[in-house]
Amino acid sequence: MNILTAYIVKEVLKGSFLALLLLLTLFNLYTLSDELKDLGKGSYQLREIFTYIALTTPTIFYDLVPSAALIGSIFVLGAMANNSEIIAMRAAGLSIFAIIRAVMLAGVILVSVSIAVGEFVAPDTDRAAQALRTKAQNNRVVMRTKYGIWLREGNSFINIRNIEEKSRFADISYYELDKDRHLTEVKHAQTGKFIGDKQWQLENVQSTQLFASSVKARSDKQDYWKTSIAPELLSIVVETSTNLSSVDLAKYIDFLKRNNQKSQVFEAAFWARILNPFVTFVMLLLSTPFVIGIKRGTGVGGRLLIGIVIGLGFNILDQIVSHLGIVYNLNPLLMAALPSTLVLIAASYVINRLKT
Repeated sequence: MNILTAYIVKEVLKGSFLALLLLLTLFNLYTLSDELKDLGKGSYQLREIFTYIALTTPTIFYDLVPSAALIGSIFVLGAMANNSEIIAMRAAGLSIFAIIRAVMLAGVILVSVSIAVGEFVAPDTDRAAQALRTKAQNNRVVMRTKYGIWLREGNSFINIRNIEEKSRFADISYYELDKDRHLTEVKHAQTGKFIGDKQWQLENVQSTQLFASSVKARSDKQDYWKTSIAPELLSIVVETSTNLSSVDLAKYIDFLKRNNQKSQVFEAAFWARILNPFVTFVMLLLSTPFVIGIKRGTGVGGRLLIGIVIGLGFNILDQIVSHLGIVYNLNPLLMAALPSTLVLIAASYVINRLKT
């Protein structure tokens, strides 16, 4: 790596991480204002809010890397162009391709950091954030184990082994204790669902009441459970695309398919995760025409504005295409790759025009 290439790599990295810091600050301030609406709900105080924000930061970091790469590289390379550094580099024999290659080398480092955070840090911290928020707001004793979720409400203990959605679950066991902590009742339901007004409807219920000198058992096809436990409390064990790594997403998609359940949302998330590094490289490539193709007198602010508009436009297009793919059950890989492929073609066309 020669001196000029190393200089470009260093400056692009500095600009990208500065853009990441600014974007993270903005997003976290927005999250803070949103979470402050729930301040005082249960035991959800400022300490829990700031902890929640800290735990969700890795997920936001991972999502913002492509946009930060675009904004940071436009800012740095634009400043270089306005200071005539790009002209000096090209006069010294550095070609357009060499400049692009240096920017892509910076992208390799950005992508490596992004993958490390997105695959090994963000899933665990996002899961911990949701658990913290849900427990604090509901003031319930909740424990997640390999045997499902355990909840406590007064002298009642509930074990839920399988949760399909946050308002539907299966394999439920219910244990009631008296004031002396003696077991007085045991229930087991095959399935259950939330029907509103703090009520759960249970199906295929087996009940056993324990008395001092006798035991009474009964079976009901349907029973109702009146409780203050809300469906949101169960969201800490519902798998989402943000609290799963790529490997876990692939396994979960396979599980859903084997059980004849819908997997389109998770398939879209999986391919978006796989293609995220490619999107970062496309964003970096897109920054080059804003440096070489725009006249030197154009201010950095103008370049940044154009870059931000394009970045936002890309994100909106990506979301629209992703949702269309889910709604119409289109190929998830094709839908995930389509926006970035279109941008890549456009950027390649402009760069080829610059070479001629």
